[in-house]
Amino acid sequence: MRRGLVVLLLLAFPLGAAGAIPEEEVLDVAAQLRCPVCQNLSVADSPSEMAKEMRGLIRERLERGETREEVMAYFVGKYGEWILLSPRATGFNLLIWILPFAAILAGLVGVILVVRRWSARARALPAAATPASPDPAYLERVRRELEGSEGGLRP
Repeated sequence: MRRGLVVLLLLAFPLGAAGAIPEEEVLDVAAQLRCPVCQNLSVADSPSEMAKEMRGLIRERLERGETREEVMAYFVGKYGEWILLSPRATGFNLLIWILPFAAILAGLVGVILVVRRWSARARALPAAATPASPDPAYLERVRRELEGSEGGLRP
């Protein structure tokens, strides 16, 4: 009975695959790290030999039972915070995460203020732009002067 159970366990969990880590998990960790050779690519996307070695090291560490955070901490310890493609949201790096949103918010507030000012001017302008009716005495004086000039008033 025990032998049958052992055989079933060995068939269910082959010895070679006991520490096997799926490629997706390795690539997921590698996608968060910057390649030291081609610095604009992640370790997952880089074709360089260094990136291949780093992916192998990630696989080894994950197979040894280290967590993703421990593997990331290893590379940060070796290369510094620079190795992370996305900076951590702590300390001075927090500005990198906050400033873009603050700039967008400030821009929106500025646009709202300008639009309100323009609409207030547009409402106030028609009332001020309507000319007052001319004084009847002034109109009579202009008419007399035009009649007295050479040629008089022309119809």
